[in-house]
Amino acid sequence: MQQYILGIDIGTGSTKAVALGFDGEMLDVAQQYYPVKSPQPGYAEQDPKLIFDAFKSCVAAVTGKLGSPVAISFSSAMHSIMPVDKNGEAMADMIIWADARSQPIADRIRSSGDGVAIYRKSGTPIHAMTPLCKLIWWRENQPDLFHGAARFISIKEYIWYRLFADYQVDYSLASATGLFDIETLHWNPDACKLAEVNEDQLSKPVDTTYHRSDIDQKLASELKLNPETHFVIGSSDGCCANLGSYVDTEGVAAITIGTSGAVRITGKQPVINDEAMIFNYLLYERTFVSGGAVNNGGNAMQWLIRTFLNHDKVEEAAYNEFFDKAKTVPAGSDGLVFLPYLNGERAPIWDTRACGMFFNITERHTQAHFLRAGLEGICLALMNVLQTLEQSSVPVKQVNISGGFINSPLWVQTLADITGKKLVIVQQEDASAMGAIFLAVKALGLPQAIMKRPEKEEATIEPDEKNQAVYQQVFKRFRRLTARLDELTKTTSE
Repeated sequence: MQQYILGIDIGTGSTKAVALGFDGEMLDVAQQYYPVKSPQPGYAEQDPKLIFDAFKSCVAAVTGKLGSPVAISFSSAMHSIMPVDKNGEAMADMIIWADARSQPIADRIRSSGDGVAIYRKSGTPIHAMTPLCKLIWWRENQPDLFHGAARFISIKEYIWYRLFADYQVDYSLASATGLFDIETLHWNPDACKLAEVNEDQLSKPVDTTYHRSDIDQKLASELKLNPETHFVIGSSDGCCANLGSYVDTEGVAAITIGTSGAVRITGKQPVINDEAMIFNYLLYERTFVSGGAVNNGGNAMQWLIRTFLNHDKVEEAAYNEFFDKAKTVPAGSDGLVFLPYLNGERAPIWDTRACGMFFNITERHTQAHFLRAGLEGICLALMNVLQTLEQSSVPVKQVNISGGFINSPLWVQTLADITGKKLVIVQQEDASAMGAIFLAVKALGLPQAIMKRPEKEEATIEPDEKNQAVYQQVFKRFRRLTARLDELTKTTSE
């Protein structure tokens, strides 16, 4: 059988397995979905057992067709955390990045003398998404659970433990916890003291190229794997997406839109901005992926479709209807502006209480205007991050894009017009899984042909100068509205 590497992307909504042959050709893809629970407003949790089952299902689906891979390498969503007992069993559902319950704690840390120091050492913004803040929330609100836990781990660590009965975490995911020191590559004692956890309750940090081949034999048989199959611990989904999108030179950025969205660059030094708190996550030692993530990407698009087009299920036909209607409205939506903060916001405003808003509604605005403005609002939020990142680092000349949104010509062109950048589609929808595969190539010294860029000509989208001029004015209004949002939110809540 053909030799191949299996890249596993453990995402928020699904786990995906991508099989890439040694000649760089994609051989198979398997995907399994699972839900997010919200038992209370602001809560976002998942059952780790469902995700482990999805992982096993995806691996078995591919190995059943192609045989055992040479290596399996991981990408994973960041900021998840769960308490486990001495046997590695979850004591509660996993809290994921979207959970906002610890926002008051994040506010408290940011306003104290500890906030900037922890951000600078960890590279992680002080926000409710971080495990640092979630740990403190558990300690203050569920002390029995907190003090009864043997360890606190992420979803990738949970799966890794089931494979090897060992607690290890890659530098990349560790650097997204708020508890790690990205310079010393050890857990930060000051952050651990603040959370009141010790290193024995956290996994051992290892490089993203770390690998082993001593999988539990019963599990290997269940997954149809050779006992000598290499497992590469890999990186976070954001770092893997940069690697899989070939964003490794100065002046090139990546924008990914999935459930949420992110803007990222790659460099040899962290990009520090104490106000906007640009993240700095390790791809591997001395290589940083810097940028900012937004909370509202594909999820905001789905809300627009459900709310304005009355679709219970957001499927392909619903997206087609959305874009057909939106393209009937000119750039700028005749003055209608949408702030897409339906789920609060991360970069660059870091406010879980931020809310969505349509501004400047008049009688001339139709359903199609609201759809077009909604699409523009998602892109404007990403532009806000991109501009902040450029102001703190170097100008960006090209943006490599990935995610399901690239299948919409209108969405892609709108992003080009708003950012004023040349966009290049370098991967379809699997940049994070591809990045995990590329890490396996680096870790195991496998043939470089696996990492070849697609032979077909990459699609390039240039901004429309007329539309770009319109959006420059819209963006100024968007920034002013965002700056006043905290004031307006406080006024309406009084």
